[in-house]
Amino acid sequence: MSKKEKKTPKVNPKLEGFEVNINSFGEIKSSLKIDELNQFLNKNVEDKKLKDREDLDDLKN
Repeated sequence: MSKKEKKTPKVNPKLEGFEVNINSFGEIKSSLKIDELNQFLNKNVEDKKLKDREDLDDLKN
């Protein structure tokens, strides 16, 4: 068997060093706090489920 090389994916520079692991109890362990990750996602990712809602248009402006 050949050894697997650990490849690092291309990521946004703001997420450099971000890692997610699952421990033996099934708990998700992250190198970034959940609140910080949520803030990044809110700023950089459009929520497809909410993009066509008219009641949210007022909040964007």
